[in-house]
Amino acid sequence: MRWSIPLAVALVACTAPGSGAGKLGDTASYGVSASDAEWGGGGDYAGSGTSTTGTWGTGGTGGGSGGGTGTGGSTSWDGGTETDPEETEPPDTGTVDCITDAPTELFLSPDDSNSMSSAVLAREAVAMYGSERLPPIRTYEFFNYYDFDYAPAAPGELAVTLELAQDPEMSGDEYVLQVAIASERRTHGDRDPIDLTMVVDTSCSMGGTPISLTRDVCRTVASQLQAGDIVNMVTWAEVQDLVLENHEVSGPGDGTLLGKCESIEEGGGTNLSAGLDAGYRLAELHASPDRVDRMLLISDGGANLGITDEELIAEKADDGNQGGIYLAGVGVGVPGTYNDTLMDAVTDAGKGAAIFASDTAEVDRILGDRFLEVFDVAARNVQLELTLPGGFEIVRFSAEEIGTSARDVEPQHLAPNDAMVFHQHLWTCAPELVSDDTIVTATVRWQDVLTGELHELVQEATFAEMLGGDTSNLRKGAAVFAYAEALKIVRKDGRAAAADAVARAFDALGVAETVLGADSELTEMRRVLEGL
Repeated sequence: MRWSIPLAVALVACTAPGSGAGKLGDTASYGVSASDAEWGGGGDYAGSGTSTTGTWGTGGTGGGSGGGTGTGGSTSWDGGTETDPEETEPPDTGTVDCITDAPTELFLSPDDSNSMSSAVLAREAVAMYGSERLPPIRTYEFFNYYDFDYAPAAPGELAVTLELAQDPEMSGDEYVLQVAIASERRTHGDRDPIDLTMVVDTSCSMGGTPISLTRDVCRTVASQLQAGDIVNMVTWAEVQDLVLENHEVSGPGDGTLLGKCESIEEGGGTNLSAGLDAGYRLAELHASPDRVDRMLLISDGGANLGITDEELIAEKADDGNQGGIYLAGVGVGVPGTYNDTLMDAVTDAGKGAAIFASDTAEVDRILGDRFLEVFDVAARNVQLELTLPGGFEIVRFSAEEIGTSARDVEPQHLAPNDAMVFHQHLWTCAPELVSDDTIVTATVRWQDVLTGELHELVQEATFAEMLGGDTSNLRKGAAVFAYAEALKIVRKDGRAAAADAVARAFDALGVAETVLGADSELTEMRRVLEGL
């Protein structure tokens, strides 16, 4: 079966790098200007000019004879117009006048608890380019990617942990607070059956490493499915091909599904919007109230045909979310050409994880070992309300969103075997009022996955309890935070200007290593910093 979307342009076959077989008349919203051709050739990510450059052109004005130049547009890599999420200021909590007779109430939310592409892209970019080509740094995704040893909640519940520290180099008015919301522990035997719709990019830009990784993703997902799970698959380029419909797998490594994985090939243009539309139609057709409905988008993130406006694509994902079909995205490709911004926007609207697969080992780690974290849901619409003592405010934070009104902070879903971790630096205008009995309160609200029933959990702790308790997870959180913030400054201002931030990151890693001992993730962060 084939769904065909009418196009106003004739498409050409995939072309070799620099051959410049351009597609006249295309208008795209993502990409590089001609002068930035090193970041992807100006083809699939061309700007808003009247014609695009060659699909894989690398020359200054289009990589050969592929038509005119695109203008405007910036990728998620060129350090241009994009604003990093954490560059915004924390909300004004009113403590500028040192109001100590009323508590400070703040609402926090992370991105989906398993969006983690930023951490992988940063690691791979440093390995390939040193400090020169860092992607946007989203600190909350680093907290999603790295593991913390929080005790799981009871089945059907969530658990909250509060940790507080005041280090010797801090003044008496500064503290570090970490709040974790942990879900229940599940195994494959505990999970509900899955309705999975795979939406696979097979456009020209997927040639080479991306299409090879796409097959790896497909095979790894197949290895985690159980008898009775349902799989749909649609591939998309300039048209959409129905590969599998309502296929009930026989168990892990289902032969029919593996055969379809091996047959995935690239060729054609890139109509992401139409691909998503076809995927949602297929998913909605076979959705079941007795199954977890998931859609998996696999792509290098390029959108150069059809409706490429980011908000419209995200709106389609959000429409799917209204029916409970949660979209996760796996980015495949190499640092410097992968369109991280687009994929992040689509998966954020679809309430699912944004993942980047740099190699087969990464595919196995995220879609094999952590399969349930990506595809299952333990709690819907989780939101944290943090009540601080009067006179306190948050001055630095890891969350994606933070505000003084619940309406301004979008809740997110939490997977099983996982934890939402919030790391923040506090300051008080009245340190003389802080005592052992000073209290911090965390209130977590969420919905039951199946019934939609509202739940609330209130956890409070005194400063004495937190300062005297175990802070090992906080120490790792401090290392992750300092590491991500250092990379952010390197990206924005250059390696030389970030010397102090990098030194602080090394210090935080040293403290965490002393507390935790051997930890492969801390070792990885140290290696990346050394590669800057």
